[in-house]
Amino acid sequence: MTALVLLHALPLDSSMWRAQVQGLGALGHRVLAVDQRGFGDRPSGEAAPSLDVVADDLARTLDREGLDRVVLAGCSMGGYAALAFLRRHPGRIRALALLSTRAEADTAEAAARRRAFAGAMRDPAARDRLVEATTPVLLGATSRSRNPALLGELLLAAESADPEAVARAQEAVADRRDGLDVLRTTDVPALVVAGEEDELVSLAESRAAADALPRGRLVVLPGVGHLPPLEDPATVTRLLAGLAEEGARP
Repeated sequence: MTALVLLHALPLDSSMWRAQVQGLGALGHRVLAVDQRGFGDRPSGEAAPSLDVVADDLARTLDREGLDRVVLAGCSMGGYAALAFLRRHPGRIRALALLSTRAEADTAEAAARRRAFAGAMRDPAARDRLVEATTPVLLGATSRSRNPALLGELLLAAESADPEAVARAQEAVADRRDGLDVLRTTDVPALVVAGEEDELVSLAESRAAADALPRGRLVVLPGVGHLPPLEDPATVTRLLAGLAEEGARP
């Protein structure tokens, strides 16, 4: 069976994919959910914040696991890391899924907001208020109202994340390159998954990423915000299983 590699969103770690790891594994797939630097069990290291560093980390992980070409899925920050991987390590994916990911680089204003966020995360006096104010927006309005337990789990995870790792990740994302060019040359089966209630990545931005992919298609999930693997885990698992089947074809 085709191996799937899953890259997590900020400020979470690889455990955000637990439903997909279980569901895809039950179907016989090899599934590797990877912690990025500073999250889960992976130390931050000494390198300057960069998605290129994350991409090269992933290439080394695949080499250690004996994996040449994989189905790669990334959610939000994980999607940005996937774009960096496509640029630096072409030819290593069979299929691609981008969830809640814009392909375009940040505007100057958006990058400045990310850097301000990073600064606030490094300020103990501001950090708790920032996390409390911004974390709920990761979920759609439907999830916030109908699934308070998920919101509670998400708040706990955000409060538990290493503030310096979160700050460095925001700086790395702020500095990322525009990814539309690399998507235009990624001729593999591809999905762009958007939450209808995503307050951080617009439907137009998701559609632009799907349109750039030669074999891309857009899937919009109703009642879902910025974290589809947590808000609609069964649908995401089904979509990834179908994508893996497409990627396995000659």
